[in-house]
Amino acid sequence: MVMRVTQQMLYSNSVGYINSSLSDLMDLNLQASSEKRINRPSDDPTASAQILALRDGLSSMTQYQENLSTAKGWLNLSDQTLLQVSTLITQAKELAEQAATGTYDGTNREQISYQMSSLFDQILELANTEYQGNSIYAGQKTDSNAFEKVLWMTTNDAEFTDNCTFSIEGNSDSTVLLQFYDTSGAAAAGDSITFASGRVGVRFSTDGGDTFEEGTVSALSSNGGVRIELPGSGASVVLSGVSATTAVKANSDDTNDTAGTWAWLRPSARYTGDDEDGADVTAYGTGSSLLSAEASGNFSTNNIVVRIDNDTAVGMNEVIEYSYSLDGGISWTTGNKTSADTTSNSAVISIPPGGILNLSSNGSNQVQPGQQFVVKPRTADINLKISDSASVTINDVGKDIFGGLYVDPSYTQAAGGERISMTSSNATVSFADANQATTVYGSNAYGSSNLFETMGNLVAFLETNNQDGVARMLANLDECQSQVLSAAANVGSRETRVTTTKTFVENLANNIEDQRSSLEDVDVAELMTKLNQAEIVYEAVLRSSSSIMKMSLMDYI
Repeated sequence: MVMRVTQQMLYSNSVGYINSSLSDLMDLNLQASSEKRINRPSDDPTASAQILALRDGLSSMTQYQENLSTAKGWLNLSDQTLLQVSTLITQAKELAEQAATGTYDGTNREQISYQMSSLFDQILELANTEYQGNSIYAGQKTDSNAFEKVLWMTTNDAEFTDNCTFSIEGNSDSTVLLQFYDTSGAAAAGDSITFASGRVGVRFSTDGGDTFEEGTVSALSSNGGVRIELPGSGASVVLSGVSATTAVKANSDDTNDTAGTWAWLRPSARYTGDDEDGADVTAYGTGSSLLSAEASGNFSTNNIVVRIDNDTAVGMNEVIEYSYSLDGGISWTTGNKTSADTTSNSAVISIPPGGILNLSSNGSNQVQPGQQFVVKPRTADINLKISDSASVTINDVGKDIFGGLYVDPSYTQAAGGERISMTSSNATVSFADANQATTVYGSNAYGSSNLFETMGNLVAFLETNNQDGVARMLANLDECQSQVLSAAANVGSRETRVTTTKTFVENLANNIEDQRSSLEDVDVAELMTKLNQAEIVYEAVLRSSSSIMKMSLMDYI
């Protein structure tokens, strides 16, 4: 069969061949310039989808690596800081051991007190350490210092504040030593004198007990409290909630008399960060204001909602039906009941994994249908996600390491507006026995492991030449150092975990990058070969087309 070839067919086919070979050459040139085999989804739709998924994975790995770098820097700084604190505690122990010996006199202890005060300030500075402008020991309150230096009080009288609470106003560069006495002279040394009697007098010293000046004790009409003014010292003591039995013990004129009540106003540090010690409760529904609700125990980190399911109002000594939600009200666990206790005017509602919601009367002993209680666990952790399935806590709660003074956030001011510093029903300040001469606080840094309190007491006892007091603090320093080193070990374990995870994430990122590269990146050697071939093809098409285009019937006439 013979087919007639027209000039139009020649031109059309030639142009098509030229465009096709040129298009192949341009595609290869684009791959050479971008070094990518796939530059648009149409190049390979299946591979393009896989590449997008791999890029998402690489983006996650990049964020994990940034988080790991932050965690590494944060934890490394915390580790170094805690080891420095431990070193300072060792120095404090050496100084205290010297001052506790009988060969040292008041002058020697005064000289050591300057060094102890310096160590206190250095520890305070380390407790306020920041990483990239963020406080590392203040929980989630990273924009401010974890601790602030304050004046606080130690007493040798365990009964001094049994019937009242105290606050310290002002400040002092040195320890203020207080000695109480009977202004009428009727009480013997060691006899109790109530503030209600109006016979309590106070002397104070700012030079370690060498000289004493007279203070004033006056009643506060606003809340029934007592103000102890110490003129010239820069400080005063306010006692609130003073009852008829609130008393001190009289001292004789002998300043070495320890039968009476003594008090030391000396440095400490107040923790201003977050805690993880409790949960706040908000009540909703009819009659909620007539109930008191408090939460305690172990809760999940999400808000927990408790709902009363009884059809009618019931007393708190009856069976209460309730549901709870651990995800803020999205899903509910129903069919829960309390046990009836006819002798009780309160109700205890259990919430997994180990939380308790306590309901009591604030004007009513009944719960109403549909009432809800939202439990909001307090948290201080800053968690960074370091892999698809793991997170790491990079910060710490300063009061659980260094101690100090702390007020539970649920604290409310006393009637009359007088602020009772660092004391509440949930964070009670009380005094240990006379043999300890220290204060204990409602935090996880209890008693002798409270570093700032121990250091503050050491400063006080050194400045007032109290050899026995210094000796009693030695055991406390051991406890404090043990607590700091335990915290350092905890930080170190998290740091090791970060290092291990960093290696894992880097390897995983490299693996994902290799997969992406095998799909997307071009093989340069293979590309150069194809590019040379495409150039030869294109030039051949041009030459052959040129030759064919020259042929015409006119050539044969």
